[in-house]
Amino acid sequence: MSDSTKIIIEKHEDGLVAYPLGLKGVIVGEGDSFEDALANVKSAIRFHIETFGDEAFETDSPVLEAFVAETRLAA
Repeated sequence: MSDSTKIIIEKHEDGLVAYPLGLKGVIVGEGDSFEDALANVKSAIRFHIETFGDEAFETDSPVLEAFVAETRLAA
């Protein structure tokens, strides 16, 4: 497994959803707290890598940084 993986954690009305960047496929973790969502997605990432090995990683263009931006769209 890579030394570090960037993970996005989103807060929704019914809990938190977490997913990694830079891995092929759909890997999602959920939880009622930040810690639960993070632990859940880390477990899912480990399972995904154990299942697919090196093929689980995006090799063409690894994610160097992740940013969140917000903007208003004109109607």
